[in-house]
Amino acid sequence: MNDIRRTILWVIFGFSMVLLWDKWQVFSGHKATFFPTAQQAEMAKPAAAVASASVPVAATGAAAQLPATSAAPAAAKERVEVSTDVLKLTFDTEGGSIVRSELLQQADMLDKAQNFVLLDDSKERVYLAQTGLIAGVGSAVGAALPSHKTVMSLVPGARTLKDGDNTLVVKFESPDVGGVKLVKTYTLERGAYVMSVKHEVVNTGAAAISPQLYLQLVRDGNKPPGESSFYSTFTGPAVYTDAQKYQKVEFKQIEDNKVDIEKQAANGYVAMVQHYFASAWLLGDGISRDLFMRKVDTNLYAVGMITPLSDIAPGTSKSVEARMFVGPQLEKYLESLTPGLELVKDYGKVKILAEPLYWLLDKLHGVLQNWGWSIVALVLLLKIAFYWLNAKAYASMAKMKAINPRITEMRERLKDKPQEMQQAMMKIYREEKINPMGGCFPIMIQIPVFIALYWVLLSSVEMRNSPWVLWIHDLSSPDPYFILPILMALTTMLQTSLNPAPPDPLQAKMMWFMPLAFSVMFFFFPAGLVIYWITNNALSIAQQWLINTRMGVPPKFHLPKF
Repeated sequence: MNDIRRTILWVIFGFSMVLLWDKWQVFSGHKATFFPTAQQAEMAKPAAAVASASVPVAATGAAAQLPATSAAPAAAKERVEVSTDVLKLTFDTEGGSIVRSELLQQADMLDKAQNFVLLDDSKERVYLAQTGLIAGVGSAVGAALPSHKTVMSLVPGARTLKDGDNTLVVKFESPDVGGVKLVKTYTLERGAYVMSVKHEVVNTGAAAISPQLYLQLVRDGNKPPGESSFYSTFTGPAVYTDAQKYQKVEFKQIEDNKVDIEKQAANGYVAMVQHYFASAWLLGDGISRDLFMRKVDTNLYAVGMITPLSDIAPGTSKSVEARMFVGPQLEKYLESLTPGLELVKDYGKVKILAEPLYWLLDKLHGVLQNWGWSIVALVLLLKIAFYWLNAKAYASMAKMKAINPRITEMRERLKDKPQEMQQAMMKIYREEKINPMGGCFPIMIQIPVFIALYWVLLSSVEMRNSPWVLWIHDLSSPDPYFILPILMALTTMLQTSLNPAPPDPLQAKMMWFMPLAFSVMFFFFPAGLVIYWITNNALSIAQQWLINTRMGVPPKFHLPKF
């Protein structure tokens, strides 16, 4: 029995060391030694794909093909900046596409003096929002229509949201292409990360037309800059429909042609998701659309939807209203935009527990007005809620600590007779009415709750650039002076020293190795997560100390013997 325990403990310890070393390699800027991700394996230069970024192909139920070129006459294109109080957007007159979005109330992770840039079209990154027209079902494939490759004209107007104004309108008009003219009108609002996008299709020809409108997001498959390798968050496309709900897809799945999403719907949205931020195209309910995900080029991927427009008679026009979201994953704000959009803030498999925890954390912040103190208060409330469950665990540990001298003496006396040793140990447990696992089960029950709280803190954009006290100016970044991780390591060791030492010397050593190895990882974790663990450790030590004293087992620190 002891041999099996030793083997399991060494396997766990060894695997933990492998994972820790692998993460250290990635954090240091090297290639992962043992577990390279798809994104690390294919860090192709996005700049080489910029030209083809605008020519993705979408294989959908409508068998539609997005245009690779435009039949419009060549014209000079330009880029135009427009600003509201929360967004600075750069539009390209080629297609009237959004090629850069600067979030004016979110600082960059690497350079706090700069604003965070989400959409971008640079040598380092490609992330674009594009729309256009393609031929309808029954039309000639590849028929020339205004697309995201068509150079449009910018209608003169304001480019900055003025004081006292609540809306800013940016309008693009395409030339006549194949007897069709496309007018795009973006309407931005004060304080909003979502804009309405009206597509007016004008039939300037002599015959009725039935084009299709596509809305797509195109980005490279690289990890967002500045994101830590010591915790894994999702980056990639996602779709939502009432039937299949939220479906996210890894870039590797697109690469391997293993995308399994709902292809047709009359509701929902398409999105590109990363840690803390997202972009999404939203169409109203009742509008039929084909959904697609596709590899565009080397390390370049697209997600989008195509909606058909019914017959447009000569000399008439038809409009489609859509909305474009580009901004932080503010949960309540996302909920207000469309059903299911809040799911881009991904809690994973602990969503059912994470959502009420975030609700409680948000309520505490409404009172305390500080996210750091709100984390401390939330952990305190959880410890109160689990007080009696923890009390049973610590009481069991106290009993184990009280009989430890008897166990140690018995193990020394019967060290050459392992079978008799096990029998004698079980006899002591029965006599003292102790369940050896009594200290584990109450703690195991709480693990899902604390894992859910971990994901709440990791996923909440409210922690970005949010100060706590003194030197902690950003709860989403690691402690710059490593004071909190050191405190976390000290409290972990203190808590370990209060627990009864296992009779088996190997198990006793492992009790110290594992917490220490775990503590090392916290040097690279966001400060908010470290505050959560320190608070939990401190309250656990206080409760354990109190229960041991009440049970007549004086708290005693035991140090490791290596």
